[in-house]
Amino acid sequence: MQHIIDRFISYVTIDTESDPNSDTCPSTEKQWDLANKLVDELKAMGMEDVTIDEHAYIMATLPSNVEHDVPTIGFVSHFDTTPDFTGANVKPQIVPNYDGKDILLNKKENIVLSPNYFEDLLLYKGQTLITTDGTTLLGADDKAGITEIMCAMEHLINNPEIKHGKIRVGFTPDEEIGRGAHKFDVKKFAADWAYTMDGSQVGELEYENFNAAGAKIKVNGKIVHPGYAKGKMINSMLIANEFITALPEQEVPEKTSGYEGFFHLYAVEGKVEETNVELIIRDHDMDKFQQRKVLLEKITADLNQKHGAGTVEIEIKDQYFNMKEKVVPVMHIVDVAEEAMKNLGITPLIKPIRGGTDGSQLSYMGLPCPNIFAGGHNFHGRYEYVPVESIKKAIDVIVEIAQLTARK
Repeated sequence: MQHIIDRFISYVTIDTESDPNSDTCPSTEKQWDLANKLVDELKAMGMEDVTIDEHAYIMATLPSNVEHDVPTIGFVSHFDTTPDFTGANVKPQIVPNYDGKDILLNKKENIVLSPNYFEDLLLYKGQTLITTDGTTLLGADDKAGITEIMCAMEHLINNPEIKHGKIRVGFTPDEEIGRGAHKFDVKKFAADWAYTMDGSQVGELEYENFNAAGAKIKVNGKIVHPGYAKGKMINSMLIANEFITALPEQEVPEKTSGYEGFFHLYAVEGKVEETNVELIIRDHDMDKFQQRKVLLEKITADLNQKHGAGTVEIEIKDQYFNMKEKVVPVMHIVDVAEEAMKNLGITPLIKPIRGGTDGSQLSYMGLPCPNIFAGGHNFHGRYEYVPVESIKKAIDVIVEIAQLTARK
């Protein structure tokens, strides 16, 4: 277990935060620091065909050790962390034999990770947790996934009696800003199917995800001295507020679950003369997804009719789609993962992803790619944690999938 802890900590202490405002790939230079480290480790452990391209996409091969034809499978994770919360100067804390009580993350700031709020903590009494120090995220999304793939490949190399077919490994930048698969060379990867190791709780197995789009709304106002503003000033911030208020009040992330979609307001910046609003649109159902985009266009048209043409401008861009359409025709790949978990005494939790992974885009690019748990909780913030035992179980699932595929 210490080997797993050491490897994971060596990854999360490298800052790999991505940047949605950058036009480069990877979006930040610092992502190269972990990318190059992973390349060196893959070569050192004996993986073959280890490559890294000009955009920091990493691929490697574990050759088959059986004589018969076996499908080539892949495992994929991303090494960037979200720009939503800082990933710089991560100081992981080890909590052995967790007692089910509050965990003081940061005494100075009185930051506490409590099961009274995060009830999932109680699932891991007696286990070893890795947490933040309360000032950064941890980066288990998705450095737990990378740890699992690396450890699984190392285990298979060191135990050649375990039979498996050809396995491909892929690590990507910029997943957190929706670009992780954009430059992924599916043809070069040359796998029949793959799995992203990018989920949360032990047992998660997902082949459905949101349809996703982003919307940028620009509201144009007019600035006039407030003492002489009657009939002349147009306050863009107030009109932006009208736009936000017109959205369905209950259809937000904090009030939805399961298959329920939402609008998520995540950025507002404004002055009297101009206000910019950014939203994400999510829904599992394609028809409802399209209706959400139509609603935004209608709100825009209504406000322009009320305040004058050109007052509100909107740009909507699709980001990714529900992978279910591409995975259902090859459901045996989900069945293999489900069987692997059951063989290991893990109860599969087959449910929709309330988000997206590289797998959703890869599935539409011709590489069917369901998602498997990586073990972390409370991603993208100071309360993030991962049980070491969960990482170990994910490693075991990868190894079991490799064995099952070689038998079929």
